[in-house]
Amino acid sequence: MINTNIVDLLKQRIQTIPSEDGVNVLVGPIKLPVNLGGETVTFQWYCWLPLKSDAARVCLSNPDTETLIEQLSSYNLAEKQQSSVLVYGDFVYSEEALIRMHSICHTGDIFGSKRCDCGYQLEQSMKMVVAHGSGALFYLANHEGRGIGLFSKAMAYLLQENGLDTVEANLELGFADDARDYSDAIGILRHLRQKPVTLITNNPKKLEALKSSGMNVAGRMPLWGDQSEFNAKYLRTKVERSGHFGEREKRRNLS
Repeated sequence: MINTNIVDLLKQRIQTIPSEDGVNVLVGPIKLPVNLGGETVTFQWYCWLPLKSDAARVCLSNPDTETLIEQLSSYNLAEKQQSSVLVYGDFVYSEEALIRMHSICHTGDIFGSKRCDCGYQLEQSMKMVVAHGSGALFYLANHEGRGIGLFSKAMAYLLQENGLDTVEANLELGFADDARDYSDAIGILRHLRQKPVTLITNNPKKLEALKSSGMNVAGRMPLWGDQSEFNAKYLRTKVERSGHFGEREKRRNLS
């Protein structure tokens, strides 16, 4: 028997949102003070759990907090990844808001690797959201290495050390250049906000994913920076092979 006080405590912050092939269980908001450039900035943090097939049917037929808690330990969540979102300001009602769809990057975000610009983009986009006054950063699980996973990314790095670029390495390992899917994140975004959003990105695929979903997109803001000898080829490949927005824009923002 689940403690009813615990159920009552949690149920006000748990929502069930239908997705394309199941449901997403959204937990939050949770007050999260963050060290951002030496300054403490308070965000509101949400995390979501995608449930598919049988688990999704159970959740939809009986979407109560007690059932979720009873089943939680059986999901083996430590063996999987879950996505989350940091929200800043009056994200629901503000007339303008910035958003960033940021793919998890173990090496860049955690270790500060210079082989990519992910760690820089993560921190810089959070600063941009705060400076703007309203926005959200979606931190997307299962997007490591453009969707190939951390172990495969390690093997791709070995290939890159022998001359292949990012796209070539992914293809040689049997993956698509970019296998990421944004549908769950867009579903959470639509649940949190209906007003227009401006997307922080250099990637036209992210912009197209938002627009094709019917999301109200006001525009795009580029995010270039942290170029070095270690990631110069990686950044060139983004533009020349993966179709990221132009070299001229990149040079202007890096100058």
